[in-house]
Amino acid sequence: KDYFGDKARIYGMDINPRCKELEEDRVKIFIGSQSDRDFLRKVRKELPPIDILIDDGGHMMQQQIVTFEELYGAVKPDGVYLCEDLHTSYWLQYGGGHKRPGTFIEYSKNLIDRLNAWHSEEGSLKVDDFTRSAASLHFYDSIMVVEKQPQHQPEHRKTGVPSFDDPPARE
Repeated sequence: KDYFGDKARIYGMDINPRCKELEEDRVKIFIGSQSDRDFLRKVRKELPPIDILIDDGGHMMQQQIVTFEELYGAVKPDGVYLCEDLHTSYWLQYGGGHKRPGTFIEYSKNLIDRLNAWHSEEGSLKVDDFTRSAASLHFYDSIMVVEKQPQHQPEHRKTGVPSFDDPPARE
C-alpha cells in the first residue's frame, strides 16, 4: 500500500555525505550544514512548499535559529514547523545555559511576543510575517511546534450594555 500518495516526498538534510546513500524513491537528501544560510537558501529553492518541517538536526544554538529563520517561510500557510532537541538550550556543551542569551529557548520566547504583536500598544513590537502566519505556538519537553494559519488583525469591540464601568487605567 502506498501511504505517501502520488506526489508526497520526504526531504532530509545532513552534514554527513554518506547519508546521500540512503536516498530512495520519494526520499531526497541534501548534504550541507544547517547553520549555513546559503546552503539552506539553495535547498529552499529546490523544495516544494512543505506540509510538515521537523528540525531534528544539529543541537547547536545557531543551527536551530538559522534553520528556523531560513525555512519557516517554506512551510505551507496551513503547515506545521517543529523543532526538537530544545533541551540542548540548557546544555553548556551546545552553547546553552539557563536564560543564556543566544539559545534557541531564549530566541523562541520572543516568538510569543511576535505571535501577539497585534495587541501591543507600544511601537517596539511590530506585526511581522510570523504574526501574520502563526496561529499557535506550543512547547513540550524539548519540542516547539508552530501551527501555521493565515492571521488577520483582530477586532477589539464591546457589545451590549455594561453592568459596571471599566476600572480606571493603570499608570
